[in-house]
Amino acid sequence: MTITLIPGKTDLSQLQAIWRGKEPVRLHDDARPGIEAAAKMVRHAAQGEAAVYGVNTGFGKLASVKIAAGDTAHLQRNLILSHCCGVGEVLDKDTTRLMMALKLLSLGRGASGVSLATVTLIEAMLAKSVLPVIPVQGSVGASGDLAPLAHMAAAMIGAGEAFFADERLPAEEALHRAQLEPVQLGPKEGLALINGTQFSTACALEALFGAWRNAAACVVTAALSTDAIMGSTAPLVDEIHTLRGHTGQIEVARAQRALMDGSEIRESHRDGDTRVQDPYCIRCQPQVSGAAMDLLHFAGRTLQVEANAVTDNPLVLVDQGLIVSGGNFHAEPVAFAADQIALALSEIGAIAQRRVALMVDPTLSFDLPPFLTPDPGLNSGFMIAEVTTAALMSENKHLANPCSTDSTPTSANQEDHVSMAAHAARRLKRMNVNLNVILGVELLCGAQGIGFRAPLQTSAALQGVISALRKAIPPVVGDRYLAPDLHHAAEMIAGGTIIAGLDLPSYIRGAAA
Repeated sequence: MTITLIPGKTDLSQLQAIWRGKEPVRLHDDARPGIEAAAKMVRHAAQGEAAVYGVNTGFGKLASVKIAAGDTAHLQRNLILSHCCGVGEVLDKDTTRLMMALKLLSLGRGASGVSLATVTLIEAMLAKSVLPVIPVQGSVGASGDLAPLAHMAAAMIGAGEAFFADERLPAEEALHRAQLEPVQLGPKEGLALINGTQFSTACALEALFGAWRNAAACVVTAALSTDAIMGSTAPLVDEIHTLRGHTGQIEVARAQRALMDGSEIRESHRDGDTRVQDPYCIRCQPQVSGAAMDLLHFAGRTLQVEANAVTDNPLVLVDQGLIVSGGNFHAEPVAFAADQIALALSEIGAIAQRRVALMVDPTLSFDLPPFLTPDPGLNSGFMIAEVTTAALMSENKHLANPCSTDSTPTSANQEDHVSMAAHAARRLKRMNVNLNVILGVELLCGAQGIGFRAPLQTSAALQGVISALRKAIPPVVGDRYLAPDLHHAAEMIAGGTIIAGLDLPSYIRGAAA
C-alpha cells in the first residue's frame, strides 16, 4: 500500500508508518501544480539579470559572485559534490527513508522551485528502496543539514553511494539496477535539496518513536516494581493528581492504578503495614514519568510542524511573485525538541534505576531476598545487573546535557550562529538503547520479586506481562550467564512486547503504537 503525503498536513502516525515500514511514499497529486509553478519562477529568474541567491549566484560567503545563465546547472552539481563532506557511521536505512520522505514533504509545499522530475525521482527511489548512503556526522544544523543532505542529493545525480537490494553500491549503479535515471539538476535544485532540516528531524523523530515505547513501558515496569516491594497504591489516588493538573501525571497514575487493580499482593498489606510512606521512586513515579511524557508530547508537536515545514532557502513565494532569502534552515526548534526528549529519557531512566536498586536491597525491599536470589551468598543474583543500570543511567545523564546551547561560527562567519540539532538528535538513539536496558532489568527484577510473593498473585494485567516475559526468559534460580537475559529483556522493551495487549491510554502510548 502506498503512503500518500499531503504537504502541511502529515501527522506523526504517518511518519512512524514510513519509518517502521517499507511501503512506497508519494506526494498527493494536489501538490504538483504548486511545485511546477515555483519551478517556472526559478527558471525565469535564472535567465534574468537580477541576482537571486542560489539561483544565479554563489553560496554562503560567495553569494556576491554572479553566475552566468549557462553555468547554473553546473553550479548546482558543484554545490552537491563540494558539500559531500559527511563522516562517521552510516545512517540506518529506516531513518534514511524517513529523511527522504520529509524532503518530499518540504518540496511538496511548492516554495522550493524544484522540478517535478526531482520530486518523482525521490518517490521512485523510495518505492524501489534505493537508499543513499548518508554519513551521520558533519552537520551543525544551519544552513540546514548540508553535508548529510548533500550525500542524499549526490545519489540522485548518480554520484556517491546508495543501498539497493541489500548491497552498498556506487549510486549510479544502484539507480541503473532499479531502472532509474539520475536527475539533471536545474537552477536552485541542488540548494533546495541540501538546505533543510530533514536529517536532524528524521533522527529526532526516530528517537521520539523509541522514547514513546520506553515511556509506556516504564508505567508497566513501575507497576511490577511497586507490587514486588509491596508498595502502596494510595499515592495513585486520582484526586492527588487532578489537584495538580498535569495531564501526564494524571494519566500515568490512572494507568498504573488500573494495571495493579486486583492484585492479591496489594490487598495483603493494606492493614497492619508499619511503613508510612514508600521511597520517592515508587511514590513519585506519576509526577516524574508523567512530566517526561508531557515533554515528549511537546517535542512531538514541534517535530510534526517541522516535518511539514519548508526549510530551504531562498523561498519561492509564487502568489507574491517573489524569491526571498530567509533563515528557515536554522534547526533551533529541532535542537530544542531533541534536548527535551533527552531530558525525558534521562529522568525516566533515573527513577527506574532507583526502583531496581530498591528491589535488590533487602533493607528496603520489604523482605525480598538480597539481590533477588533464593540462595544469597552462594549466588549474586541481580547484583551486577543493578550496577549495569547505574552505569547506563549515569551515561544518559551526561548525554542529556543540552546541545542547543552550543554554537560556533562557520563559513567565514557568514553562518555565525548554528543549532547543533544534528548531534542533538543523533545522541538520542544511544539514550533510548540505554533506557531499553534499564527498563529491561527493572522488568526482570519486578517479575522475580513478584515470584517471591507466592502464593499471593499480582493483578491479571501484570501476570500477563510476566507470562510473556517467561516465554523468553525463565526466573533466575541460581546464578547463570545473564547477558543474554538483559539483551532479550531490552528487546522486549524496545519492540513494544510488554505493552502489547495492555489497555494503556493513548496519551501514554503517544506515537508508540
